[in-house]
Amino acid sequence: MAGFGSVLRRTYLALYNWVVFAGWFQVLYLALKTLKSSGHEHVYDAVERPLLLAQSAAFLEILHGLVGLVRSPITATLPQIGSRLYVAWGILWSFPEVRGHMLVSSLVISWSITEIIRYSFFGLKEVFGSAPSLLMWLRYSTFLLLYPTGITSEVGLIYLASPYMKESGKYCVRMPNKWNFSFDYFYAAFLVLGTYVPGGPHMYMYMLSQRKKSISKSKRE
Repeated sequence: MAGFGSVLRRTYLALYNWVVFAGWFQVLYLALKTLKSSGHEHVYDAVERPLLLAQSAAFLEILHGLVGLVRSPITATLPQIGSRLYVAWGILWSFPEVRGHMLVSSLVISWSITEIIRYSFFGLKEVFGSAPSLLMWLRYSTFLLLYPTGITSEVGLIYLASPYMKESGKYCVRMPNKWNFSFDYFYAAFLVLGTYVPGGPHMYMYMLSQRKKSISKSKRE
């Protein structure tokens, strides 16, 4: 029974990784194609559906960690996925005014390359038990460039959307109301921006430590 459970787990994780890999591959393909043919102003419109689907699928990774399907610590998974979901839905989907900015292109390309490498790496590990050394190196090295470009794009887009948050009042809850509660999405966005100050360097240092461990382990093997 334990053996069957292990096979079922690996089968599910392999399917999950390859399906999401396909989604991110489509995002990258459409983004590059649109950049070449139409310019950065039209990238979001070209990638919106696969981007939202692929990024939203990452929510399952939080559940994977909670139920023990994977060993990734939830403390590392939750902030990264949470911030990306916020930018994808709470910024880009919610405020069309920022979709034509060039930061959308840098965001989409940074996210998609990172995720294509990551999901292919874990997909191969679930199917074959290991992945090529080059893919392993890419998995633990490309973030050195793509994490700063991705996080800079996230912060920039949140800031660019802030005037439209204030002007529209979208997602705000005003007093008085039956819950006796108020919420301002504009100020909440700046609280989110504040979390990037300690969170960004912390995640970068965490990934550096993971890179050191993984590369050292591969050399021993």
